[in-house]
Amino acid sequence: MKHAMLLVMLCTMMLPACSDRKAATDARQDEASGDSALPAPARSTGPVTGMPDKPAPAVPAPVTGQAPVENAIVVDGSLDAANPETGLLPGGGVAVGSDGSDPAMPASAPVEPTPDDAVAVIRDYYDSINSRSYARAYSLWSDEGRSSGQSPQQFADGFAGTAQVAIAIQKPGPVEAAAGSRYIEVPVAINATAHDGSVRGYTGSYVLRRAVVDGASAEQRAWRIASADLREVKP
Repeated sequence: MKHAMLLVMLCTMMLPACSDRKAATDARQDEASGDSALPAPARSTGPVTGMPDKPAPAVPAPVTGQAPVENAIVVDGSLDAANPETGLLPGGGVAVGSDGSDPAMPASAPVEPTPDDAVAVIRDYYDSINSRSYARAYSLWSDEGRSSGQSPQQFADGFAGTAQVAIAIQKPGPVEAAAGSRYIEVPVAINATAHDGSVRGYTGSYVLRRAVVDGASAEQRAWRIASADLREVKP
C-alpha cells in the first residue's frame, strides 16, 4: 500500500516537468517552421551601387526651333527688337548704315593737320604760281582768298611780270593757340625772276591759320595763309 502511494506521488511530480519539456519542444518546432516560411533574398548580379551593369541606350531628345538662316540679305536698317544690342537684323542679317558702314563702330576723329602740312601749303602755293594756276594759289589764302586783301583778278595781275619764283622753306615755328584757332609761322627766302631776266630777292615769313571749333568744315580745319611779311633783300 505504501509503495502504491509513493508511485502516485512520483507521477504527480513528474507531470509538470514533462509538460515543460513538451512546451519547449513545440516552441522550437514553431520557430524552425517560421524561419522556413520567410522568402530567401535573391542573389544580386549587379554592382554594389545598385546601378545596372550596362546602362540603357540613350534616347535622343527631339530637336526644336528653326535652322539658322543662310546668306541672310539685309533689306533695311531695322534692328531686331528682341536683341537690339547685337546689331543684327531679324533673320540673322547684319545692320549697316546708309553708306555701308557698321553703325556699331565709332566714327573716327578727323586727322589734325601738322606743321608739315603747313609747309606743304606754302610749297603748293608757289607751285601754283609757277604753273600760272592763280585761282588755286588764291584759294590757299584764308577766308576763301579774301585774307590776301585782293580780289582774284588783282591777285593774278600782281604776277603778270613774274616769270619764275624759287623758294627756300625753313623750319616752321611752334603751333600757337588762340580762341578757336591755331597759328603757325613758316619762314621763307624767295628769288623772283622777271620776264626781263632780272632777279629780286625777298625774305620773311607766312603765318598760316586753321579753325578748331566744333562744326568747322574740312576746309576751315586745314592750314590756310592768314598773312605774309616779306621784305626785299637789297644786293
